[in-house]
Amino acid sequence: MTEKKYEQEIEVKGHLIDSMILTRIFDNIMDLKGDFQVLDFNVGKRKKDVSYARLIVRGKNREHLNELLESLYREGAQPISIQQVMLKPVLKDMVMPDNFYSTTNNTTQVYYKGVWIDVVNMMMDKCIAVDTEKRTAECKMIRDLKKGNTVVVGEQGVRIIPQERPREGIDLFQFMGSSSSSERPTRQIARKIAVDIYNTKETRGGRIIVVAGPVLVHSGASEALAKLIRMGYVQGLLTGNALAVHDVENALMGTSLGMNIKDGTLAIRGHRNHMQAINEVFKVGSLKAMVRKGIIKSGVMYECIANDIPFVLAGSVRDDGPIPDVITDIVEAQRKYKQVLEGAKMVLMFSTMLHSIAVGNMLPSSVKVVAVDISQPVVTKLIDRGTIQAIGIVTDVGAFLPTVVQHLENIEQSITDEKKGAIK
Repeated sequence: MTEKKYEQEIEVKGHLIDSMILTRIFDNIMDLKGDFQVLDFNVGKRKKDVSYARLIVRGKNREHLNELLESLYREGAQPISIQQVMLKPVLKDMVMPDNFYSTTNNTTQVYYKGVWIDVVNMMMDKCIAVDTEKRTAECKMIRDLKKGNTVVVGEQGVRIIPQERPREGIDLFQFMGSSSSSERPTRQIARKIAVDIYNTKETRGGRIIVVAGPVLVHSGASEALAKLIRMGYVQGLLTGNALAVHDVENALMGTSLGMNIKDGTLAIRGHRNHMQAINEVFKVGSLKAMVRKGIIKSGVMYECIANDIPFVLAGSVRDDGPIPDVITDIVEAQRKYKQVLEGAKMVLMFSTMLHSIAVGNMLPSSVKVVAVDISQPVVTKLIDRGTIQAIGIVTDVGAFLPTVVQHLENIEQSITDEKKGAIK
């Protein structure tokens, strides 16, 4: 009796070598104890040429093969013969059908009625709803599902297009990869980050969003962030109650958690300063009222309000107060975060693990992410949770961010000088 073979022929196209796509496919097969045979492999000869590979994947049984294929499809592989995507109706609000397709944050398409349809609003760990009449597809959070929606089930008819290494030029996001280290030359990295921030806004017209924690104030970096906002390089701020409270405390009393920011000494009765700051906000009703009445005249929150930069303060169970501006409904805060992130090209994450991971889960892989934290496990966890495009920089944000801002000022000055020279 001949042994039954459980195998599937698949293909993959793209920049397979320098973007490590083929390596990840081979690794997945071997890690899952599968077998493969390469039938065809053509390597692109020039930078813009794509490569092509066709191979047979073998599993021990049907279930094992399906497990192998699912992991490979998520790396961009496809079966040779494309089948239409499978859809099932939502029978109850906020309840997905069994065997629902769980998304990655990579560009994704579904095959329906003979056409590949782009899935909009890509996020990881969500589902895909298809409008069969309009022939559109959208990545949706479970809370946004309504009875009657049709949702993708299984892996059939779903195509993932992995994020590839940029084809032109050399920048931070090409040679550093998706890893984190405390052993890199911080000043050079700060300069490269500054160049990329400048290019993102000035030459590509992209939106830059900052995600930050209260350490930004404690470390003395809030002045640098305030200047970054004032210079026009921040189009949105996502944070929580703590940063806003300590920012107000700093603006009113020059302290953060009772410590004098300028010299690091403890203020007399400083332990109550953050509570006093909260009380001052409650007196007038909001941060915007404090700015309007001239009570606070500096700081991160002041610059956001004075420059009409949208910000979202998401509440948590440990908040003191919280101040009136904080959104205590966490589902609503999540929605507001997503609104601010719409159209973002770059996200800067400064010393906040939970807010950073939350935002990372909302981003497509095409958005550049820079995560700065003095603790390596924080940036490592962000990357491990799926934000693989993130660059992790393990350093003190209090020293790093002012250096980035200084480099930006130098870039602007050099461009101004060049223009003056051209006019002469």
